[in-house]
Amino acid sequence: MSEPVVGVLVASPSELAIMQQAGAILERLGIPHETRVMSAARSPDVVDEYARTAFERGLKVLICTTGISGHLASAVAARTILPVIGVPIASEHMDGTMAL
Repeated sequence: MSEPVVGVLVASPSELAIMQQAGAILERLGIPHETRVMSAARSPDVVDEYARTAFERGLKVLICTTGISGHLASAVAARTILPVIGVPIASEHMDGTMAL
C-alpha cells in the first residue's frame, strides 16, 4: 500500500468502530490512510507530535472525531497546517455537535 495521505484519528476505542466506516470508504476509493487512537486529554504529547509531523509525513488531511468535548479535533487543528475535519460522534448524553 502507498504511504497514507489521510489520517483518521479517534479519541477513544469506543469511537473506532464508527470511524472504521470512513476507513472502508477511503479503501474503496483507493485513498491510502492510517487510523490512530489518541486522546488530547490523556496523551497530549502524542497528539502534539502526530499533528506537528503530519505534513512532513505526507498526510494531506486529518479526520478527527469530536465526541463530547471536541478536544482532539481542536488540539490537532491548533498544531498543523493541514485541513482538519471534525466528525461529531453521538454519545449517551450528547449528539456530538456541541463539540463543533
